[in-house]
Amino acid sequence: MNPSRAILARLVDAAANVVAFTGAGISTECGIPDFRSPGGLWSKYRPIDFETFMSSPAARREGLSRFLAIRAEVGEVRPGRGHRAIAALVAAGKASAVITQNIDNLHQDSGVPADKVIELHGNGTYAHCLSCRTRHSLDWVARELDRHTGAPACTACGGIVKTATISFGQAMPLEAMQQAQAAAQASDLFLAIGSSLQVYPAAGIPLLARQSGARLVIVNRAATGYDDLAELVIHDDIGDTLDMFND
Repeated sequence: MNPSRAILARLVDAAANVVAFTGAGISTECGIPDFRSPGGLWSKYRPIDFETFMSSPAARREGLSRFLAIRAEVGEVRPGRGHRAIAALVAAGKASAVITQNIDNLHQDSGVPADKVIELHGNGTYAHCLSCRTRHSLDWVARELDRHTGAPACTACGGIVKTATISFGQAMPLEAMQQAQAAAQASDLFLAIGSSLQVYPAAGIPLLARQSGARLVIVNRAATGYDDLAELVIHDDIGDTLDMFND
């Protein structure tokens, strides 16, 4: 076995409470591109910030249309080896929580119970009303855009419907942030996987875990600003690295 992977296996085996923190890198194997990279989907479908989205029905219609275009281009995706490995650690009672910056729902699809997934940037597989939180399917949103010239309104209260994601300029979800911070502080091994650790405030959570006494492991293709603080850094393919937990 690769020496770094052998060390990771020993760290996981010795840990009592593993918490995983995941970013875009864990989902690239599944066919979801890194939106922020040059030539990525955000270059083609520029995201609309929250203030602009809220400014008019036309802006909301455009924002929803762009999101649906991205959804169509990405297509159907399934969990990768990294997702399945984390799900295996949760099922074995090793990992107590998964904190994710991703909006793709792939941790839940891999078998991690929804109440153990903490989504810092929301979920892009459905829409919801900003007033009453009623869920609406993206297929319903698409039909409403086809039927009307304006933006969809909530069927329950008439409120503004938006994808259940956190847009630029939108406040981070307070409950999710508090849950993530508590999970980080309670962990004794914190696995930061597939994240550049540059997007704050989410990127501060691995540092909080480290400051609270957890061992920090970083698995990411590129170097991060926290590499010097980690007990183990693996700059390698995430699926290849974590696949041993799928045995």
